[in-house]
Amino acid sequence: MGTKILTVEDDERIRQAVTLALEEEGWDVVEAATGERALETFIASPADVVLIDIMLPGIDGFEVCRSIRRTSDVPIIMVTARSDTHDVVAGLEAGADDYLTKPFAPKELSARIRAMLRRVRAHEPGTLERTKIGELEISPDEGMVLRNGEELHLTKTEFKLLVELASQPGKVFSREVLLERVWGYDYFGDGRLVDVHIRRLRTKVEADPASPRYVVTSRGLGYKLQP
Repeated sequence: MGTKILTVEDDERIRQAVTLALEEEGWDVVEAATGERALETFIASPADVVLIDIMLPGIDGFEVCRSIRRTSDVPIIMVTARSDTHDVVAGLEAGADDYLTKPFAPKELSARIRAMLRRVRAHEPGTLERTKIGELEISPDEGMVLRNGEELHLTKTEFKLLVELASQPGKVFSREVLLERVWGYDYFGDGRLVDVHIRRLRTKVEADPASPRYVVTSRGLGYKLQP
């Protein structure tokens, strides 16, 4: 079976244009014009990547994203007509891995999807051995993180972000470096991706996210995993 992309967009012209562009890349595309239909489609046949427009009739894109995220860590890209920080952050907080602002070039969309697929499918055994830092135990090869012996449920992006920080405890990673290593982006990355995912990661690994013990900010420089 080929790679399946679920695209959720109520504007038929945009939906058809996106479908055509993605099919030219050789991917299988499934369309949904409403949030309700998207959830039905995903439950019946999960996709490899989901592309969700924020403004949908009925259930909006935020709720579609949250609903999918409750049961799956599939890569999700949110699409917004505004680069407004509120929309971008709200989409990422809902569980999206990335966002795109309309209008966008088909090549940019394809590049982001390819980067996501590479990241999901990449398996690098032995790049980081099982690591224990305080209450946290990180097992890269098993895709598992424990805190006080209890497994934490991280998305693929959150997990890869934590593993990257844990590769060199105490070292400060800039947003640009994290965008390249975690998202696979160089020229079209947005630092907000890193900031929001760091916040989401803290809610899961920290006893008190407001006063982080492990995932620490180095003001003006980036983030580090405190040894």
